[in-house]
Amino acid sequence: MKWVLLAFLFWLVMCAINVRLANGPQTRLTKVLVPTLFGVTLLVLWEGLVWGLSISPILLPPPSSIALRFSTSLPILWGDFVQTFIKGALSGYVIGCGAAFLTAVAVDRSDFLKRGLLPIGNFVAALPIIGMAPILVMWFGFDWQSKAAVVVIMVFFPMLVNTVTGLGAQDAIQRDLMSTYGASYWQRLMKLGLPAAMPFIFNGLKICTTLALIGAIVAEFFGSPIRGMGFRISTEVGRLSLDMVWAEITVAALAGTAFYGTVALIEKAVTFWHPSQRN
Repeated sequence: MKWVLLAFLFWLVMCAINVRLANGPQTRLTKVLVPTLFGVTLLVLWEGLVWGLSISPILLPPPSSIALRFSTSLPILWGDFVQTFIKGALSGYVIGCGAAFLTAVAVDRSDFLKRGLLPIGNFVAALPIIGMAPILVMWFGFDWQSKAAVVVIMVFFPMLVNTVTGLGAQDAIQRDLMSTYGASYWQRLMKLGLPAAMPFIFNGLKICTTLALIGAIVAEFFGSPIRGMGFRISTEVGRLSLDMVWAEITVAALAGTAFYGTVALIEKAVTFWHPSQRN
């Protein structure tokens, strides 16, 4: 019970500090410090509750056990990261988003594709990934290619819809002005369409960062070589090694956060002119 009281007191103190920082002047330091302190507070509270309430590590291991397992399993975690994120998620992300962008340009030029393809896209996007993953594993094999195929399906239509919406976001006055100047379609696309669509395109890219990692991990539950985050999670759950499962979850969370943050930084550099990026 002592651990619970100490953790609760620590939580109260850190919450008071966080509230004071959040209500004070917003600087770069406070923007980093507030979420960092909040995360540390949750970890300390988690640790105290596990030890204080004598929760079995099979049900919920404490953060200290997860950190120890993480530090002693770095080669395994790195191999799983390469297999799932770099080979499966990242390759599928690039292929799916690239194909969706090119398809969106074709859809923007054709009313037939806009009326015929987008409804089908909404239908395919609603298909359950749990049902599609085993089929794609049978088609493309048990290695990373099948996981990349699952990711392509997951990211293609969200990226397509966002890009098509962005390409149609120009004002009628702007389009008429380009027509008055005698601009070709490709000139209108490069000078008007793409700049107007950039916020929508990056919104789709950011959404797809999380979908890509989720799709690659879920696909590994239906067949994979003896490595990968999804394979490791399903295997270690069967062995009741929950600390390793949480270590894999930590790797996935860090990879997903870094991936999303990288795309957000690129967006900030490319769309610095947009009102959403202004301080």
